[in-house]
Amino acid sequence: MRVPRQPRGLTDAGAEVIGVSSDSVDKHAAFATHHKLPFTLLSDKGGKVRKAYEVPSTLGFIPGRVTYVIDRDGTVRHVFNSMTNIDRHVKDALEVVRRLQAG
Repeated sequence: MRVPRQPRGLTDAGAEVIGVSSDSVDKHAAFATHHKLPFTLLSDKGGKVRKAYEVPSTLGFIPGRVTYVIDRDGTVRHVFNSMTNIDRHVKDALEVVRRLQAG
């Protein structure tokens, strides 16, 4: 699911921000709307993406929630893993993108 209004700085820098969790597409839509998330959310119900990127589970059994910043060459430039610190996902992603823009 793509959340509209990805900050212009993200696309200008050639970066894409992607949040990955096991939540359903409907839950992602409600979550993104409620928190006004400016990036893409991926519903990884079966855990294939999280397994491929070795996303750790919280407390050993709760599926992780991770935000990736990927540059235009497909290189993962930043990974933020937190189940609760939503604002930090956005703040950290934007900070990394600004660094990519600078140089």
